[in-house]
Amino acid sequence: MTRRVFILTHPTRPAAVHAAEQVAKELRKRGMTPIGEDEIDDGEIELTIVLGGDGTILRAAELTRGRGTPLVGINLGHVGFLAESEVDRVADVVRRAAERDYVVEERMTLDVTVQRLDSDTAEHGWAINEASVEKGQRERMIEVAIGIDGHGFSTFGCDGVVLATPTGSTAYAFSAGGPVVWPDVEAMLLVPISAHALFARPMVVGPSSRMAVEILSRSYSAAVVWCDGRRRLDAPPGSHIEVVRGAEPVRLARFNLAPFTDRLVGKFNLPVSGWRGGRETP
Repeated sequence: MTRRVFILTHPTRPAAVHAAEQVAKELRKRGMTPIGEDEIDDGEIELTIVLGGDGTILRAAELTRGRGTPLVGINLGHVGFLAESEVDRVADVVRRAAERDYVVEERMTLDVTVQRLDSDTAEHGWAINEASVEKGQRERMIEVAIGIDGHGFSTFGCDGVVLATPTGSTAYAFSAGGPVVWPDVEAMLLVPISAHALFARPMVVGPSSRMAVEILSRSYSAAVVWCDGRRRLDAPPGSHIEVVRGAEPVRLARFNLAPFTDRLVGKFNLPVSGWRGGRETP
């Protein structure tokens, strides 16, 4: 049986093109078949190797959705939280892929529904990181009502609301002041952006909860829902937006089993000098 590996590169980086050529060469040496974007519908795909940053990995997840194909990212970006390896370890990644020497980690996703007041048909989307409800006009804020599990929770004006997974807690939600949530925690986040309210703090809810944002009819602006910053759903005043745990997780191939703490320290270059692990000073 042919072992097909989908290679996706960042479209504008020469370094990504060079790395893709190296990956393809290493795959062929090990009896595997590299394929491009125009060949993904021609059969089963064992693995997707992504060369770029987190944005390229999100694009790969979009292209392979519904196939259950594990993704492995080789970082060519700045932070690359979803990436598993750096570009100087391409040969090792391919070797271990050929030997199936990795574990597959499933990450929670979100399913998004937008029901507009003037339509009987809802629109649907999905996200790995977050669904962000944003104001459609820069100079105006949106008026929203927040609900959890079918019950009203708060109402305020704001620039937007981020509804995120633990994977997305280090992305937009983090920039908006939300907490970092370890990826093995089954939870979802709701983070208001620049809310005009005394109580508009980030919230963490359970994986079976239903988070809702209603764009109030008195809102100064229409809203736009962005799924991972890639897929857009319009939400004019009167719209009801509901976000729940996604039915289909994203699968990441893990070659490095170091704890998430080490990933945070490395990606953010956090200072840890002085840490002794609770040991007494000699």
